[in-house]
Amino acid sequence: MASKKDNHDEGKVISVVGQVAEVEFLGDKPSIHDLLTLESDPGVMLEVYSSSGSASFYCLVLLPTDQLFRGSMVVNTHQPVMLPVGEETLGRVIDCVGNPVDGKGPLKKGTTRTIYQDAPAYNRITTKREVLETGIKVIDLFCPLLKGGKMGLFGGAGVGKTILLTEILHNIVMLNKKGKDSPDKREEISIFAGVGERTREGQELYASLEELGVLSRTALIFGPMGENPAVRFLTAFAAATEAEYFRDEAKKDVLLFIDNVFRFAQAGNEISMLMNTIPSEDGYQPTLSSDMAAFHERLVSTEDGVISTVEAIYIPADDILDQGLQAIFPYLDSAAVLSRDAYQQGYLPAIDILASSSSALNPATVGEEHYQAALKAQVLLKRAAGLEHVVSLVGEAELSHDDQLIYQRAKKLRNYMTQNFYVSSAQTGREGNFVPLETAIADIQKIMNGDYDGVFEEKFKFIGSLEDLKKEA
Repeated sequence: MASKKDNHDEGKVISVVGQVAEVEFLGDKPSIHDLLTLESDPGVMLEVYSSSGSASFYCLVLLPTDQLFRGSMVVNTHQPVMLPVGEETLGRVIDCVGNPVDGKGPLKKGTTRTIYQDAPAYNRITTKREVLETGIKVIDLFCPLLKGGKMGLFGGAGVGKTILLTEILHNIVMLNKKGKDSPDKREEISIFAGVGERTREGQELYASLEELGVLSRTALIFGPMGENPAVRFLTAFAAATEAEYFRDEAKKDVLLFIDNVFRFAQAGNEISMLMNTIPSEDGYQPTLSSDMAAFHERLVSTEDGVISTVEAIYIPADDILDQGLQAIFPYLDSAAVLSRDAYQQGYLPAIDILASSSSALNPATVGEEHYQAALKAQVLLKRAAGLEHVVSLVGEAELSHDDQLIYQRAKKLRNYMTQNFYVSSAQTGREGNFVPLETAIADIQKIMNGDYDGVFEEKFKFIGSLEDLKKEA
């Protein structure tokens, strides 16, 4: 027979709709985020999400609901979801509650942390205006990633967001691996969060990291698209918790990669609909802004360590003005927008240079030479875009001599921004390129100055630096 105290901790399931169960407590009321377990099977877990009445609460079901039914008894554990953090998670793949999903057996018992943490106090936050080089020309030149900053990779379905994210991960991690013996080099940890994306892509990433020999310094947290919205929603908070531990306790710099942040917003919306919450005018959950704030405001740098974040963000129906995306923009330092038109024309990475932006692109951060080169390149591309309509109607030959030079140099510059990736070399048969930023700046200046006016524009596609043209010749 259960004790009186146990009875006070018990609740009864009164409804189950999708992944949301409504639980009634006649004794002690639970706190928000308390973890509940099924009395007959402690492996079935629910998280208290919000109240639905004076004595009833909406709860997120974190595992399949086949054992849950109306009248089921649940027990309050009086603690939130506790995630294993630290060294034991490196080289492993876990879900949002810390269960290993890589088939390598249970994790070693170690430190755990609740997945809900407060953002650091304002006086602990530090800002560094240091560019983190990725070796990808179009990123480093036009939307540079700041160390301790946040970059968003925006794109519709099938335009190369995931492969670009994986290439950035590969280049930065391998670069850090090569330079880790430097006396002023601080060890960095990589964390990858798969939120609502394909299991196949996660498996490929895992195999790639293992092959490169960097899996031992990487933690992976997956909540793929086949999982329920509660798991997908909490996976983002689990990744933030893992990053915070390495920043605050291990005193390491962290590279956090998330694919896909839009799926985080989408999962929150699905949960909201299951609770019959009245949506906002744009169709999203009324808590969209606070959900984004609760996640992004934790990913900051302090005196203990740095968190640099790269986020893939899906554009629904190719509508960049979608409210789910607009809620993300205020937290980003750099935004790289992938264009379907560019992808169809064979530009890879398919980044729309004129639509992309970065707060780091200023003389104080990147230096005067980089700033001026990028600005002149954007002006050149903008002027060429204005000539595109004329060319499509009457042909390039009808342009004035000066306009022809602008148009041709812009095409060469755009072709130069294409690049072979290491992570796709097995599919393309072309070896990847890492192009130093200094080289890329010098190259675009030569193209804009007319040094390569005599070279056919197609020659500039998928080269590393301009030195490759000389080798080919």
